[in-house]
Amino acid sequence: MIKNIIFDLGNVLINFKPLDYVCTKIADCQRANEVYQSIFKSPEWLMLDRGTVTEEEAINTICERNPDLSKEIRLVMTDWYQMLTPIEDVLDIVRDLKSIGFKIYFLSNYQSLAYEHVRKVHSVFNYFDGGVFSFEEKLLKPEPAIYEKLIQRYEIEPQESIFIDDTKENVEIASTIGFNAILFTSSINLREELLKYGVL
Repeated sequence: MIKNIIFDLGNVLINFKPLDYVCTKIADCQRANEVYQSIFKSPEWLMLDRGTVTEEEAINTICERNPDLSKEIRLVMTDWYQMLTPIEDVLDIVRDLKSIGFKIYFLSNYQSLAYEHVRKVHSVFNYFDGGVFSFEEKLLKPEPAIYEKLIQRYEIEPQESIFIDDTKENVEIASTIGFNAILFTSSINLREELLKYGVL
């Protein structure tokens, strides 16, 4: 019997499309792509998710590595949180599941300042019974230990839970741990998959 539904955040419940966002700040497409690569594909971005570096430290290191892009890097990093908006169709699903009586959790690779922004500006976190952030645990999906943190903290039985994520590797690891797992592609597909489990 399914009792718990566990959501990833980025591009499942909260929009995260950094290249699109960078392109709104930098008109030159080639330069915008270079800035995107320098920030969002950097080792420091993962370190921010893992909570092992401050944003200021990360920005300074990225700028030192890319001095010709430093002005644009700082421009983008000034307010990149603005791209973090709820995906309303999926939030509707969360509301439906919550009203039925399921426990709702999150398990996400996320940064502390991003969380603070979303918490202040949007109501997404009001619907959760709890969850695990990578920056707090110094762990990242798909490392099995971060899944175990969620299981232990909330005494979750994986077999009684559905895990939803937009990254195939994260879903595969969840399955090996015992979760029922859904690879997120769209809100329509998610509703269809949840119907197969009989939870909607």
